[in-house]
Amino acid sequence: MSAATPDTTMPPGPGSEQPPAVLSARTVRKVYRTGEVPVEALRGVDLDLFAGEITALLGPSGSGKSTLLNILGGLDRPTEGQVLFQGDDIATASDRALTVYRRDHIGFVFQFYNLIPSLTARENVALVTEIAAHPMPPEEALALVGLAHRLDHFPAQLSGGEQQRVAIARAIAKRPDILLCDEPTGALDSRTGIKVLEAIETVNRELGTTTALITHNAGIADMAHRVVHFADGAIIRTHATGQRKRPTDLSW
Repeated sequence: MSAATPDTTMPPGPGSEQPPAVLSARTVRKVYRTGEVPVEALRGVDLDLFAGEITALLGPSGSGKSTLLNILGGLDRPTEGQVLFQGDDIATASDRALTVYRRDHIGFVFQFYNLIPSLTARENVALVTEIAAHPMPPEEALALVGLAHRLDHFPAQLSGGEQQRVAIARAIAKRPDILLCDEPTGALDSRTGIKVLEAIETVNRELGTTTALITHNAGIADMAHRVVHFADGAIIRTHATGQRKRPTDLSW
């Protein structure tokens, strides 16, 4: 008998029932003004991020994905609409309340790593744990993303993928409710990017962290529980992933 082909897909979600929404956008509009000309970056967007899920925000550059992520993360405010977290509308929150929201509840991972060159991997992560209420040790966060052997290395001694994994460890060390990732593999080759996506998938699986992942690569979206398609500042389609793929099986 020939050996059976291993099943490399992942189950579609954390459970058979729809989990509760952790963060919701309701009729969110964002208008920028360039001189006298208004530019509508978001056109009445409705979105839910569900507990324990990875949601991929998929679309071309300029479609509004990053604008929405910044609003969900409390880095920007909508022109109109609500952003609901634990019953509160953060769109109308004070600057102080937004600071607390970002500090206590949101982890950010950007395309560029934003590490401090003069600090080791451990020390870069410790910057966050020193201000968090209930952080995990930097060593634990770095081990979770596969960098237990790189604790005392400086950014210049790390590859691009390793630096991005340090950035992920820094984001999750404060145990955020939500991890927001804006093109985390955008500056990486496919082999290195897979390692970064594996780190994000591990964080979601081991910690149950609700995750939003921006990408313009449809192949990457196959690792998500849910895919939200963007175009011209609006959501044009949303679908649940039938059989999620592991990062190593994604087509780039």
